[in-house]
Amino acid sequence: MTTEITNNQLQEEESTETQGRLLEEIAKPQYYNNRELSWLAFNERVLEEAEDVNNPLLERLKFLAIFSSNLDEFFMVRVAGLQDQVRAGFHKPENKSGLTPKEQLAKIAERTQALVRRQTEVYRHLIYDLLPQHNVHIADMKDLNSTQKAFVNEMFAETIFPVLTPVAVDAYRPFPTLFSKTLNLLVLLEQDEADLESREKVAIVQVPSVLDRYIKVPSADGETVIVLLEDVIAAHIEKLFYGYSVKSAQAFRLTRNADLTIHEEGARDLLVEIEKELKKRRWGLGSRLEVREGEMSEEVLTYLLDEFEIEETDVFHIDGPLDLTFMFSFVKGISIGREHLEYESFIPQPPLDLQSDENIFEKALQQDIFFHHPYESFVPIVDFISEAAVNPNVLAIKQTLYRVSGNSPIIQALKFAAENGKQVTVLVELKARFDEENNVHWAKQLEQAGCLVIYGMNNLKTHSKITLVVSRRNGKIERFVHLGTGNYNDATAKIYTDMGIITTDKEFGIDATNFFNYLSGYTEKPAFNHLVVAPFDIRDEFIRLMDEEIACHKKHGNGFIRAKMNSLTDKDLMMKLYEASIAGVKVELIIRGICCIRPGIPGISENITVTSIVGRFLEHSRIYWFHHNGENKVYLSSADMMTRNMIKRVEILFPVYASEAKARIINIMNTQLEDKAKARIQDSNGKYHYKDFDRSEDPINSQEIFLKDALKPTLDEE
Repeated sequence: MTTEITNNQLQEEESTETQGRLLEEIAKPQYYNNRELSWLAFNERVLEEAEDVNNPLLERLKFLAIFSSNLDEFFMVRVAGLQDQVRAGFHKPENKSGLTPKEQLAKIAERTQALVRRQTEVYRHLIYDLLPQHNVHIADMKDLNSTQKAFVNEMFAETIFPVLTPVAVDAYRPFPTLFSKTLNLLVLLEQDEADLESREKVAIVQVPSVLDRYIKVPSADGETVIVLLEDVIAAHIEKLFYGYSVKSAQAFRLTRNADLTIHEEGARDLLVEIEKELKKRRWGLGSRLEVREGEMSEEVLTYLLDEFEIEETDVFHIDGPLDLTFMFSFVKGISIGREHLEYESFIPQPPLDLQSDENIFEKALQQDIFFHHPYESFVPIVDFISEAAVNPNVLAIKQTLYRVSGNSPIIQALKFAAENGKQVTVLVELKARFDEENNVHWAKQLEQAGCLVIYGMNNLKTHSKITLVVSRRNGKIERFVHLGTGNYNDATAKIYTDMGIITTDKEFGIDATNFFNYLSGYTEKPAFNHLVVAPFDIRDEFIRLMDEEIACHKKHGNGFIRAKMNSLTDKDLMMKLYEASIAGVKVELIIRGICCIRPGIPGISENITVTSIVGRFLEHSRIYWFHHNGENKVYLSSADMMTRNMIKRVEILFPVYASEAKARIINIMNTQLEDKAKARIQDSNGKYHYKDFDRSEDPINSQEIFLKDALKPTLDEE
């Protein structure tokens, strides 16, 4: 007996020691991608869509704009944060790839410079080689004919000149504080009548954002000729400086640190604190300077670097216009009559689970309703709130809002419900990055309408997507719960892929009630029946599910994990995925953006594959599927496997029980794993490549398949 106990103890000690060595090995930096460089790899995939000749021309221009918009946010938040760390003397390596802030900045600068040069090449090819084939020309001022020049001269005098404000820079007038992302001209001047004190003078002229960035000028029938606003201003700049000679007018654009510093502990009113910080965002420290290539002298550049206190490595010389986000409006302005240069239009279809003549509340009492946006319309979700607002049986509506559209019908429905005497509780997340101002506005509107508005939990962002409608019929309470992976935003629901479910399951209803009470009152996190709620619990649940899958695989030999998310950065979860791979579990990941795990490393991650799909729609749904010897445990969530989602946000993970919904989700996952048109796979070095396929056949495009599937019921009816 004693010998048996001793042997068991030895085996346990050996097992513990082996596990310790395994954890030590898989924690090494060489097995992880750096977060920031992985994000740049994602933005490179966006740029590849602009390069892809299979995409319509105007859509390629939009991808250039998306690339630019993404890069703006990256420098305003991520790069700015690293720069702050370097200024503060922080040199500790980050815990995954082991790079210090300074090393990360050096690699980011090198990689971004190459990507921006590539973006410029794509822009010049699309604008100067391809667009003219469709009678669209972006012209230089010198190339305009006399009629066009006269038109531009008149427009400058009548429309542009009154809006401009020249700002002199001298001993009495210091360099102005320029808002982030504004386009400006630095003007060098000399006084016409020179005297002993005469010297070169500097002025700043901001290109007004209130005016269109491009101007259509008269042209022959069927032809569209355009000049850029900054070029028009530069060509007429002397009209702002009478008595001076203009030596040059050089375009530049500054990006500033835009991360908010919100002191929640000391804030008596979070709404006021957010509004105060928003005002500071526009003049944070500089993080990037963009200039037109060949226009700016070294002397002027040094002058700007000193003014903005940034390094030369943070300067980007652009061989073309600055700030290509204007391509969004540009494409809209020239698309009429050129619809063949855009994606074929698609109208989101009625959900498969809900016919157009069915009442959503009556149907929800019969079965769970599954939604797959944007292929299936978001309108039923809006109707769900709107009908609840007017239904006399509805007593209360409770909802979380993270990002909503500019003229949100959901906000209007909630306001109407409160004015209609219903109990309306809305959690508005004021700290949703770059939507803070919008959300402050809506919070005030909702409060004025009589809604109870709450702002979430201290030092946590509420990122959950949940709505609870409480109704009373025949003396009984009925609870309708909507849970989703995406925001309650009717605009982005047309271009983001997301999933959701409406259920009347009693235990889900109880969970939803407890969840809102947890957010609004003083209570410890409740024990939920089905919901798993971050912070912390979702990560614990993922680890438990992965341990179960490893155990199942050891017993049955058929284990696999398939997961789809926006980003993967949490080291604890990545180490557990490595453990699963080492144990023989097949791990197939679909990750659109940042991915810090490295697949295909012999002995470590040879059972892991990573696929990224970047296409017409932005992949946004979060799906987690554990095989569990054929039981197929499927979950949807508002959360990615990111550390911030696991410990710094209030998130929801929820199981899918309805057999038809589960089958559809599994089919969607399998189809995306077969994608070869818009899918790239990551290799063991962290690089992404298009999938190989038989060139004699059309590659599988999962998004196109889902579009066709959504249209099938309509076509069958016809």
